[in-house]
Amino acid sequence: MKVFHCDHCDHLLFFENSRCVSCGYRVAYHPDSGTMTSMPPTEDASAPDASSDLPFTRCQNDIKFDVCNWVIAAGDSHPLCESCRLTSVIPDTSNPANVTAWYKLEIAKRRLVFTLLSLGLPVVNRADEPIHGLSFLFLADPEDPAAPRILTGHNNGVITVNLAEADDAEREKRRQGLGEPYRTLLGHMRHESGHYYWDRLIQNSAELEGFRALFGDERPDYAQALARHYEQGAQPDWQSRFVSSYASAHPWEDWAETWAHYLHMVDTLETAAENGLALKPRRRDEPALKSLPPGVVTSGEAPFDQLIDRWFPLTYVLNNLNRGLGLADGYPFVLSVPVVDKLRFVHDVVARASSKGSST
Repeated sequence: MKVFHCDHCDHLLFFENSRCVSCGYRVAYHPDSGTMTSMPPTEDASAPDASSDLPFTRCQNDIKFDVCNWVIAAGDSHPLCESCRLTSVIPDTSNPANVTAWYKLEIAKRRLVFTLLSLGLPVVNRADEPIHGLSFLFLADPEDPAAPRILTGHNNGVITVNLAEADDAEREKRRQGLGEPYRTLLGHMRHESGHYYWDRLIQNSAELEGFRALFGDERPDYAQALARHYEQGAQPDWQSRFVSSYASAHPWEDWAETWAHYLHMVDTLETAAENGLALKPRRRDEPALKSLPPGVVTSGEAPFDQLIDRWFPLTYVLNNLNRGLGLADGYPFVLSVPVVDKLRFVHDVVARASSKGSST
């Protein structure tokens, strides 16, 4: 993630900020320029905060529900920003709890979209591209306890996320129940996007042979593989070959988990590079981290070996910082050689897809 500043007072901002805590101006992310832009504060919180001479308008999901902090370029008549257009179904907004949960889901989705766009991957909504477009459904479980629950998952470009995942206590309960070391909204978004991009980048492409060589043959029955995983558990040696226990369920899940992990790496390494982070240990045998130039992580200019060499020392520091605060490890993973090879494959697939996109 890039480092952002308020263009009114130059105060440091987070990507998720909707208001500058220093000058009080409303701020929003402008996808076309890749910057945070400011708008003078108004007395009416529902006002557009934009006159006709401003080169953007606020997203309607910001004006009506305060769940978005992206703007729309001038001349674009669509009421929703580029990220919100990807959401086809929103929860019942008459319930304030639903709006709060929806807000959390949109935050995670916007960070996913930012990374995908930065990598040069195709991000097209379902309305503009009905066949290959991407769509998100944010749904709550029915009130009837006997009715089927909403399952988070992907189906032919449609990503469904259960609103309950936005409840920290409920998500933690599910994480512990499934024996997962890591479960976050952003993790869900990245994992499910992996299924979508398998369809876009691997299926029926020249990449399929390389995929099968590393991840295995995806043609065995998927439903049966998942049922076997939940009944019998992960493969006994999963840690030697997979990034997570769930990745051992089926090659599609292995790809999605590895894809998500690659996006974790890219986002975190880019943040470190944008902040000029470097580690200079006292001993030569301790983890060292050389700073990367800003923008090089998502540009495709950095070779994979350069990224992975910086990833290990960064995760060591990340975990130690968490332990210093009495928190669980922020990075509860161990990457075996086969997993690193799979991450390299993802990196190469993304680079080739980005190159094709830029040449069209």
